[in-house]
Amino acid sequence: MPYIDQFFDLLVREGASDLHIGEGQPPKIRKHGDVMAIRDEILARDEVVRLLSEICGPQNWEIFEERGDFDFAYEMDEQSRFRCNFFKQTNGYGAVFRLIPTRIASLEELGVPPVVKQFGDLRGGLVLVTGPTGSGKSTTLAALIDYINSTYSRHIVTIEEPIEFVHSNKRSIITQREVPEHSSTFPAGLKAALREDCDIVLVGEMRDLETISLALTAAETGLLVFGTLHTNNARKTVDRMIDVFPADKQPQARTMLANSLRGVLAQLLLKRADGKGRLAVNEILITNNAVSSIIREGATQKLQDVIVSGKGQGMQFMDDAIWGYLQQGIVSPHEAFMKAIDKNLFKKFLPLDEQDLGNSAGAGPEDEKRSRGSSGRSKTRVRR
Repeated sequence: MPYIDQFFDLLVREGASDLHIGEGQPPKIRKHGDVMAIRDEILARDEVVRLLSEICGPQNWEIFEERGDFDFAYEMDEQSRFRCNFFKQTNGYGAVFRLIPTRIASLEELGVPPVVKQFGDLRGGLVLVTGPTGSGKSTTLAALIDYINSTYSRHIVTIEEPIEFVHSNKRSIITQREVPEHSSTFPAGLKAALREDCDIVLVGEMRDLETISLALTAAETGLLVFGTLHTNNARKTVDRMIDVFPADKQPQARTMLANSLRGVLAQLLLKRADGKGRLAVNEILITNNAVSSIIREGATQKLQDVIVSGKGQGMQFMDDAIWGYLQQGIVSPHEAFMKAIDKNLFKKFLPLDEQDLGNSAGAGPEDEKRSRGSSGRSKTRVRR
């Protein structure tokens, strides 16, 4: 058994999501959004090298040593699979491991609004699933792909770095490709997908001009393209898609996006007030004539009004969704305030001793600062 598996066993038992390994500090896990140490002893260089090199193999270790970072997936057993990121940092080696459930949850189990299934029923266009790192974008996309796989007979190509959720063929054919093992880059994988008789392409991360441009082109040619971005709401998502282009290309990009965008599903995770984990909260934009016109005009500040007035179509504004959870007592006023876009709506619910926090966090509609939350210590220990 690899030495690091004892840490993974603890992570699974604790119901945590991530393991943090860093030279010169104790190993830590993230549980329900908070980072906590799992032992007092710090990790020395020789222990970190053993933890990391043992599971990636000599060849990949050489690549990591040369490049300074490396991504791959590691399967501990049939129930536990991890997305691994190795990196070099000021104190030496470090790594973060994200637990990937081997069973793909359904959209209903995730609590995603039922209207999201409409994105899986589309025959073409671009659907963007967005949110900060660790907000469950991959989990939601996996559930959406599984819905399509169970409902329709299509060829689905995923391009990921690394492959996270492993899909088995049901009614559809699913081809999963990993960067850089199966394709050198995301753009290269996207170009190849256009020649692979596919109906649907999932792009694991749209982070550069070439990838975004190719995704728009693929959507315009009739493919259904799912992509992810690290943005928190629909307006920022549209702005990000356009801003990546040079200024002289942005009018054309706005036209392409207006023609191809079918919807945006933005997602955040909120801590439950009862301490029993976290839950997803979503903003949903469904493209209609008004949305297309707004994108062409570059007037993205109007998207909020369209979302609020589009409830009958299934649209949902992020703050309205957060408000609903607060009214039901599912999340605390503090958590609602810290994750809200317009903080003025939630400031009045904060306890008096947190009013200063409300002032320092700001009340602008685009202010989305996050609290840093205190770190705790788990009583469960791992041997050295």
